[in-house]
Amino acid sequence: MTVLTTRTDDERDDLTVAVPTGDLDALADELDALYHEVRADLGAADAAYIRRVIAAQRGLEAGGRALLLLSRYRPALVGGVALLTVAKILENMEIGHNVMHGQWDWMRDPQINSTAWEWDAVSTARSWKHAHNFRHHTFTNILGKDRDLGYSAMRVDPEQPWHPIHLLQPLYGVGMALTFEWGIALYDMELDSVRRGEKTAAQARTDLAAFARKAGRQVVKDYVAFPALAGRRAPRVALGVLAANVIRSVWVHTIVFMGHIPDGAETFGEEQLEGETRGGWYRRQMVGSCNLEGSPLFHLLAGNLSFQIEHHLFPDLPSSRYARIAPRVRAVCERHGLAYNSGRLGRQYGSVARKILRLALP
Repeated sequence: MTVLTTRTDDERDDLTVAVPTGDLDALADELDALYHEVRADLGAADAAYIRRVIAAQRGLEAGGRALLLLSRYRPALVGGVALLTVAKILENMEIGHNVMHGQWDWMRDPQINSTAWEWDAVSTARSWKHAHNFRHHTFTNILGKDRDLGYSAMRVDPEQPWHPIHLLQPLYGVGMALTFEWGIALYDMELDSVRRGEKTAAQARTDLAAFARKAGRQVVKDYVAFPALAGRRAPRVALGVLAANVIRSVWVHTIVFMGHIPDGAETFGEEQLEGETRGGWYRRQMVGSCNLEGSPLFHLLAGNLSFQIEHHLFPDLPSSRYARIAPRVRAVCERHGLAYNSGRLGRQYGSVARKILRLALP
């Protein structure tokens, strides 16, 4: 018998759910079989998909930047910001995030590879992969271990200690969304771990130097070198790029916060990690993650993180496969009596907003 200690919004006391080990083993066997089935089926069509997305993203970026250089006219400015925003969202979500998860390493392409890809953001690939791929995906929804639950700034679970600063979280949460690209870069370096002795000062200095180099290149590219091509209209072009970056940050923040915080998502105590089997890990990913419903275009712009449950079960499977396997994952949940948390963006966003407001108070 495996004991899972879970916490939901409706039941604030520890709820001990006894799950037969055999059931968890059967769950693991089903999901392992699904994973290997999809892996064995990957081929030319999948490779063509990611190359099409990359080509489209680069075309959108080139078109957006060209329009911005012609931004003497308002329609060109608006069009340029729109195209560049979509390009940056695609690069960040469907391309960068997923390539750096190793979803396309099976292609053995020297460029579309998790070890070689460096995305169009101020955070370095190295620090992001450690904070996200290792820490978050290993300790998903473990209170005190998964730093992505509120990103060490927001109180999003009643079991998290309250501090007077949380009274302001509805306000600074807005600032967090507007500057999410920069906030994630600083957060991923885990500088607070130096004070706890989990990271040396030398390691922190190395990370800061790498961040300074990466952020410096991004700032020069977006706000100095490129706008300079517009001559006297350089400030206007720089503002256009800034608008695209801010909108991208707000969109990424929105999608990311919908992954594990909406009502119904379960959290766990650190005791969950003691003797956790593969079936237990699968179960934690399923009941701790939340999906978003929408059109194919919505899923593309969300980097297919709208299939958060499938992504957390199989983080290194190509994101383009999530929509196809989602009905089968839902069926697995139903057979094992597990919730499959899925809803439209508006509903999920509303539940997260209410939670942030409610938990700002003691």
